[in-house]
Formats: sequence, C-alpha cells, structure tokens
Amino acid sequence: MAFSQTMKYKFMKDVGLPALMALKKKGKPSAGNGSPFGPPLKCRSRLKEIMTRHYYLSRLAPGVKPVAWVTSGAPVELLRAFDFYTVYPENHGALCGATKQAPSICERAEERGFSRDICSYARTDLGHAFSGRTPVGKLPRPDVLFCSNNICQTVLYWFKSLSHYWNIPLLLFDTPYVFKEKLSSDDISYMVSQLQNMIPDLERISGKSFDMRRFESILQLSKESSLTWGKVLETLKARPAPMTVFDAFVHMAPIVSLRGLPVALDYYKILLRELEERVDAGIGGIKNERGRLLWDNIAIWFTLRDYSKLFAENGFNLVCATYTNAWAETIHYIDEREPFESLATAYGLVILNRSLRHRLQLMETMIRDYQVDGVVIHSDRSCKPYSVGQYDLRTLLMKRTGVKAVVIEADMTDSRVYSEEQTATRLQAFFESLS
Repeated sequence: MAFSQTMKYKFMKDVGLPALMALKKKGKPSAGNGSPFGPPLKCRSRLKEIMTRHYYLSRLAPGVKPVAWVTSGAPVELLRAFDFYTVYPENHGALCGATKQAPSICERAEERGFSRDICSYARTDLGHAFSGRTPVGKLPRPDVLFCSNNICQTVLYWFKSLSHYWNIPLLLFDTPYVFKEKLSSDDISYMVSQLQNMIPDLERISGKSFDMRRFESILQLSKESSLTWGKVLETLKARPAPMTVFDAFVHMAPIVSLRGLPVALDYYKILLRELEERVDAGIGGIKNERGRLLWDNIAIWFTLRDYSKLFAENGFNLVCATYTNAWAETIHYIDEREPFESLATAYGLVILNRSLRHRLQLMETMIRDYQVDGVVIHSDRSCKPYSVGQYDLRTLLMKRTGVKAVVIEADMTDSRVYSEEQTATRLQAFFESLS
C-alpha cells in the first residue's frame, strides 16, 4: 500500500531521519595545539540534527500540517496552539548567508525590481520565492504569513509582497512603539484584541479549534525554553567564558525557529549542562582569553568562521551580544494566568521596539555584568532600525563606561557590500588599542 503524505511524514520523523542521522554522524576533530579555540562543544552534532530535521520535515509538512512563514519577532506561540509547521525566513536567510549563497539568491529578487538597498533577508527570501533556490533543498509554500512590525517595518512590506505573489493570507501583529519604559494599558489592550481577533482566521486556515489549555501549556514551554537560553548566555559571565558569542549565534537557531516546542527546551538543557561543566572545569571557548567584548547588532553570517578565528587569535572573546540576548530579555513577562496580556507585553517590549535610551542602559548593564573591555558595533547596511543611532551609542558608551568601542560596517548576508581589508584593518587597530 502506498504511503499517504501523513504516513510518510511520521515515518521520516520517527524512523527515517534518525536512521540517516546515525549513519552520517561523524565527530569533528578536537582543537589541536595550534588552534586558538578550546575544545569544541560536544552537543554541536545534536544541534545539526535538530535543524536538519526541521528543514527536511518542512518539505513533507504540506498536506499534513498547516504551514506558516513567521517573522522572528512574531508571537509564534499562538500558531503553535493550532499545530502550524513554522518556517522562519530570517533564519533561512542567515543560513543562506553562512553558506555564502545569499548574494546570488538576492540577485533573483533584484532582477524583479527589488532594490539592493532593501534588507538582504527580505531579498534573499523573495529571491528564493521567485527561484526556489535554497541551501536546504526545498522550503514549503506557506498557507499563511504571520508577521509583526516590532522589529522593523520592512517585514510588513516584504510579507505583503509574498502575500500578493502567492495569493495567500497575511496576518499582522501591530505593536505600538515604546518610547518610555512601559507599555500603557491602551497599548496592551490594542495588541490583545489583535491576537484574539486572529483566532477565527487561524481556526479556518488550520481546520482546528482553539484550545486555551493547550495555548497556556505552550506559553509555559516557550517561557521555560527562553529562560534556559538566558541561563546559557549567563554562563559566559565566567572567566574564561565557556564558549563565544560566535558559538551563541549558531546555537540560537532553536530559540528562534523552534520556540514553544519541546525540542528547543530539551536542547538548551543539554547545552546548559555542558557549559556549566566547562565553567566548573575552567574550560574556555578560546584558549587565551585576555580581553572580553560585547557585540551589537545582527551577526555577519558570511564572516562567522573567519571572525571567530580572528578574535580568538588576538585573545579576545565575544562574551555577550544584544542580538542573542533579545530572545531572553522579555520572556519573563509571560504568564499563563494572563495569556494574551502577557504575550502582548513580552513581544511589545523587544529591543528594536524600544528607545535608544533603553538599549544604552542595556549595554551598560551587560558591560558591567560580563566584565567587558570593549564593544564591537556592527553597523548593518540591511538593518536600519538596529543600526540607527549607533555612532551616538558608541560615544555615550565610551563616555559613561570608559570602555573602548569600534564601529564596523557590513551586512548580515550580502557580502557584495563588505570590505574585508578595511574591516580587518579597523579591527586590528581596535585590538591594539585594548592591549
């Protein structure tokens, strides 16, 4: 009897993929004597399994589960209550950047008239939609698009373009900008009404009724996963830090793409246990940690490996980042006793939906708590909301904390607007100033 799509999905999920992973599993050699790094994390193979499985099963999901494409700042927990299979274009864009395929995929969007001044995540995603090109083999066509403008306005116009191209519904979670320290009661009511008004649409698209108890349990799971991710990051307060932020950039994939699922929590418990063991044993992410740095803005994905080596060879460890911290900073607001209100608060107070004053205070706190000696500020050509005001932040941080800071100009995925020699020279001068 031929497999149905549901049977095929379940077979690959429970039997086929685990068997393939077991056959392919090969340990990478430990860092040799000439390497500037400490021993590699043992759980990195588990991370690869999780993300490979996620992308492979996404191909089989249509017809088995409703599929949603989701922006990184959207309250995915609501979709989890309807059992949507979620794909994050930003995570996929980072993968395209890390594999150095983003520029050629961006060109497919540019051929359709999309400017090179637009966010490279958006151009990568649109280029994939037009061409089907991707390093993960194939992405499923979504049944619905779910976005929130708490990270930027570009995601709305980007997802509108996808909605028109595929003729599929788009749900927007609109968040008021937070100029002060708190959301007003009117702000929260406005966001709560949006979430509640989405339920009939999600019921229709998914074919499933809303279950409040399931929603509450997903909220609790999401909260625990993000809190555990926060504990992972806090292990880097130790000297030497047990890993680097370059490691964290990679290991944040589950909290972005799989938030609210048991696999994310299980993984971060494993990672946290290993990092705590390294702290107890005095094992560092790099061998010679003579300086500790903070990173601001999104990672430069196509330079990740080269940068991790450059920083380590110079004895500088990135021990904290505003970017990795974003998925732990507001999650404590989640309270299953007030599910909609707390969800609105947690997603309304994300770093890019708040003032530069908040970011300055956050960075000052991180400099103190992580014993930071210097700050590396990535002025990201693609991410204007994250990059605006950074030169002022640099001046204020140096004045108020006494640490030195450098601004490097690049893009998170599009290497065509990056000058390797110029940036290397700027970083080397920065390292020398800290010596």
